[in-house]
Amino acid sequence: MWSFAGSLQPEPAASRPDLLAAPVAHAVAALPEAGSVGVAAIDAGLADTAAFCDAYGVAAADSANCVIVKGKRGGDVRFAACVVLATTRADVNGVVRRRLDVRSASFAPMDEAVALTGMEYGGITPLGLPAEWPILVDAAVAASAGVVVGAGIRGAKLFLPGAVLAALPGAEIVEGLGRPIG
Repeated sequence: MWSFAGSLQPEPAASRPDLLAAPVAHAVAALPEAGSVGVAAIDAGLADTAAFCDAYGVAAADSANCVIVKGKRGGDVRFAACVVLATTRADVNGVVRRRLDVRSASFAPMDEAVALTGMEYGGITPLGLPAEWPILVDAAVAASAGVVVGAGIRGAKLFLPGAVLAALPGAEIVEGLGRPIG
């Protein structure tokens, strides 16, 4: 089922809440497609995408990054999660800024992202985020048969179809969200 998992052997995520941050475990349990979500323990020191892919034989094109963006317009602050393939970068100053209707947008500071999500930095995932945040999913991620994302902790990764991410509450498929790195 999770043929894109490289050398890892995922287990059903719903049966391993010990490998998930609390908000992620709650979100997985509520998913109608929970059976299609796998989880595998990893070395927490290898949680960053490039190190993870290299160590476990997972293609970067099968790995997705979730970044938290903070936008401001006057005194109003808006947050969003952006999910893009690891072979791309989120277009924060263009696509995301316009979608959030803010004057400025940037990656949320690490301590703020951790405090607001209840997840570990380097493991933040689109599952279990605050309900009021939009989850912007690049069209390439949504169309993927399977992607690897964080599990809310640095010591594990989730394996799931892109369609599951696209169907999350608050998710929007966004063409051109991910821009090629280069």
